[in-house]
Amino acid sequence: MKSHNLNLLRTLQVLLEECHVSRTAERLHITQSAVSRQLTQLREVFNDTLLIREGNRLLLTPRAEALKLKLDSLLAGCDSLFEPVTFQPECWQGKVVLSSSDYVAQYILPEVVEHLREHAPLVSVVYQLWSPKQFEQLAELDIQFVSTMLSAIPDGLCGEPIGADYPVCVMRSDHPLATEDTLQLNDFLSYDHASVTGGGDKDSFVDRCLAEKGLSRRVKLSVPFFTSALNTICRSDMLLVIPEHIAVNMKQLFPITYFPLPISVPEHKYWLLWHPKYNNEPSHQWMRTLLLTTMRSSMYSMPMINSHEGDELF
Repeated sequence: MKSHNLNLLRTLQVLLEECHVSRTAERLHITQSAVSRQLTQLREVFNDTLLIREGNRLLLTPRAEALKLKLDSLLAGCDSLFEPVTFQPECWQGKVVLSSSDYVAQYILPEVVEHLREHAPLVSVVYQLWSPKQFEQLAELDIQFVSTMLSAIPDGLCGEPIGADYPVCVMRSDHPLATEDTLQLNDFLSYDHASVTGGGDKDSFVDRCLAEKGLSRRVKLSVPFFTSALNTICRSDMLLVIPEHIAVNMKQLFPITYFPLPISVPEHKYWLLWHPKYNNEPSHQWMRTLLLTTMRSSMYSMPMINSHEGDELF
């Protein structure tokens, strides 16, 4: 029946139950003549009479009896395809793959997992370190969410903003430059630099800006992890350019200080991104809300930097 309307099977199901054309028409809210036409089509399709008149009633042929046994389960399955999808977080046994920087993984992901343990205890969480090179393959990758820093949502993806801040220059608290009132460009260039490569692009703007001036810096360490970069600068005179909200929060954990950069800096915008194939998936919508709520309210996120205004920042 590959070229036939599924409605024919629905008519056949009711006909085999009622064994009566007019009652079938009433149930289907169509005319008796329409039922008769469809019965003629069905007889041609199955090459069988299906219903034979016996006095004032219709009798099922053996082929019709066999079809009746199959139709109920077949059409019930078809009906289930159109039932609205219901989602219950406490019953969710899926997997969530989140990709971001190690900072998010270390300081914000535990809050996410804590909420999941309470509201969706059966779900599994997988974290992957994000690389901007993966954007073009996101449709094929097993990644439901990306938390990263970009100027705007890339074409072909969906997303919601998390927050925004600006980059700063971080150094150990007893660095030779730490006692200065401001960071001068010649001092910025006179020391070696470390760079965090994991997650979004955090500092390539520095090299572009310097190149426009015919200048360059010496990047002596490139590492994908914030904690490794911070531990390194605390043991050396290296400088590190990172987002301000990370510098603020890591100042509570590492002996560091930071200054505004001596060059023009862009605003860092942070996003939660996903491929549009997940847009209408109920479990993804629920998880999306949880992630956005947690990331926007976490003490380790960029919206919280204003709470540190009383600190000795510069």
